[in-house]
Amino acid sequence: MPDLVGTWKLVSWRRIVDDENVTYPLGEHARGLLVYAPDGAMAVTMIASDRPAMPDNDPLGGDEQKRAEAYSTCLAYVGTYELRADEVVHRIDVSLYPNWAGDEQVRPFTCTGDTLVLRTPPVHGASGTVVNEMAWARQPRTARS
Repeated sequence: MPDLVGTWKLVSWRRIVDDENVTYPLGEHARGLLVYAPDGAMAVTMIASDRPAMPDNDPLGGDEQKRAEAYSTCLAYVGTYELRADEVVHRIDVSLYPNWAGDEQVRPFTCTGDTLVLRTPPVHGASGTVVNEMAWARQPRTARS
């Protein structure tokens, strides 16, 4: 069983429709971090690059439209994880997208060397069959000070 414990840096998030049409939900240069802790905790954040600064210094106040724009360029959740053969199961405790709180999301994955690729199960809809694919690069472990 692969060892996923550690910190992973986002390489790319691709949305693939019908195995051919590829888009990048947060842009081709999205940034992010995925952490799998030894105790089974996990956290993930993915954001678009070059996000504009907010016009004020109040993260919970200010212009609602500006906050909505910022919200739409970020995805984050925390919870626990479990490995099952070639799948990792994320049990989401809290999420920037509130509908995911309490969800269990299964991610088929491949892990080769320092590259981890997570996929969503195919979703069939009006626009075709959609799979999201997130590629991650393992970050070097650093000594604690």
